[in-house]
Amino acid sequence: MSKVLQTLQWRYATKKFDPSRKLPPETLARILESIRLSASSSGLQPYQVLIVNNPELRARIRPHAWDQAQVTDASHLLVFAAWDNYTPERINRMFDLVNEERGFRNEGWENYRNFLLQTYPPRPAELNFQHAARQAYIGLGSALIAAAEEEVDSTPMEGFDPDKVDEILELRARGLRSVLLLPLGYRASEGDWLLGLKKVRRPARDFFVELN
Repeated sequence: MSKVLQTLQWRYATKKFDPSRKLPPETLARILESIRLSASSSGLQPYQVLIVNNPELRARIRPHAWDQAQVTDASHLLVFAAWDNYTPERINRMFDLVNEERGFRNEGWENYRNFLLQTYPPRPAELNFQHAARQAYIGLGSALIAAAEEEVDSTPMEGFDPDKVDEILELRARGLRSVLLLPLGYRASEGDWLLGLKKVRRPARDFFVELN
């Protein structure tokens, strides 16, 4: 079995973290870098990841996340927050960054910039937010795999009140809306009903469809 498959077999949605164990800074940095390097539509990276270290903020979030202890007990809490809209400024910032980093301007790339400028900003803000939110899920996937590679436990969460989290973290002022929570840390040795249970997924014959 390949290493990546072994790590995916190992990981599970951890229900109880050991609050005494903290991620080394270099381990967290590698997980965050995997998110930053994730694919995203048109390379826009239309979301940000907030690392919520403040215990008071995490305690305020917990009641609005179904009182799940992972929010406060995990070593780190990541909040994936998508852009609330695509604006010309946001699109141009990313295209200008590409040109600056690569050191030249490409006609095809500039044509694509103009296409996005004509397509995205005129659309309803909610439609653009939903598109940006789906890009955050791609980053989440990278984070889950990278964390497992580091033997760091994780719990992807949609079970929270986004409006309350937005308020607590003052996200709307940043032009952001919360999409996902991701506690990271190390599983507790006992007290987690899911620990040690066989990983169960739909069989491949039911999951994949070949069209020849």
